[in-house]
Amino acid sequence: MAELILVTGGAGFIGRHLARELLGRGQRVRVLDALIPQVHPNGGQPADLPADVDFRHGDVRDPDAVAAALEGVDAVVHLAAEVGVGQSMYEAARYTATNELGTAILMERLMDHPVRRIVTASSMSIYGEGLYRDADGALVEDAVRGVLHDGQRSWDPCDARGRPLTPVATPEWKAPALSSVYALNKYVQERMTHIMAAPYGIESTCLRLFNVYGPGQALSNPYTGVLAIFAARLMNGQPPMIFEDGEQRRDFVHVGDVARAFADALDHPAAAGGTFNIGSGADRSVREVARALGAAMGKNDLEPDILGKARTGDIRHCYCDTTLAREVLGFEARQDFGEGLADLAQWLAGQTAEDRAATAREELEARGLVA
Repeated sequence: MAELILVTGGAGFIGRHLARELLGRGQRVRVLDALIPQVHPNGGQPADLPADVDFRHGDVRDPDAVAAALEGVDAVVHLAAEVGVGQSMYEAARYTATNELGTAILMERLMDHPVRRIVTASSMSIYGEGLYRDADGALVEDAVRGVLHDGQRSWDPCDARGRPLTPVATPEWKAPALSSVYALNKYVQERMTHIMAAPYGIESTCLRLFNVYGPGQALSNPYTGVLAIFAARLMNGQPPMIFEDGEQRRDFVHVGDVARAFADALDHPAAAGGTFNIGSGADRSVREVARALGAAMGKNDLEPDILGKARTGDIRHCYCDTTLAREVLGFEARQDFGEGLADLAQWLAGQTAEDRAATAREELEARGLVA
């Protein structure tokens, strides 16, 4: 009989794609999701959640709801989380309750309902600044930016002698540098998963996701993925709003590749006990990506609005070293970025979005979180 996979937060962006991927592989899927309004403003199950999914409306912080959802389950993918670096800096209690307490409750309930394996979603945010190389060729794990302020000439980290550092792809062995409450939450989720699973005979895997994009993102959530925020602006005739100078570099990976990575991680023998980066392996500037999305949407006239300001908790450069996932799991991202943007633009053409990016910026500024 096919395995039953529980996906916490499975009505969200990644979860819906993962549900389709697992069903396509012949698995059965159960979803536990609280349907929070920030992600699901219309309430109710998303229309594109597959009909074959066993949906349970419940909060991962509710022990009874979690226990009921675990009945008969063979494996778990833990996606349930509050997501957003900026918002985490002023709603720390809410983020910590969902992300850390919620994970603790899930792991406690797994003591009574052990499963074969749990795969937990982590984030590239745990790295803080990515890996760098200095002018002498030495790798630098602990790069730190100086005090940021309006009109700053250089946003990039320097070494102790003031020489600029060069970003390189960030591997899993780089030490965490937790620069936001969200980053702290995701690292706690990672460690709690590994620490609590093993004593109960449960295999554990964590996937550190880089910038995930694609059809189905929550367009009216101003703290979600950057491409969704840009899309909401463009759909409302407004230019993408970019902090700093737009030259910060990230790795954008399509949600279809991410769904495949989770499905693979549930089954691959070598995934047990491991933590893996999941990205495309290509780095792009945020300004470049904003322009490319505008072009894909036919909005070339809306040139990005470069703010020249920094948000507390943001990092400069971090992109993915994909070596470990490729060598251990045989995983590589397949989606071409240009084709992925075209796929996203086609989906966006049938959507509406409330642009809340300016409101989110005002909220951060009012709390002194923008410099």
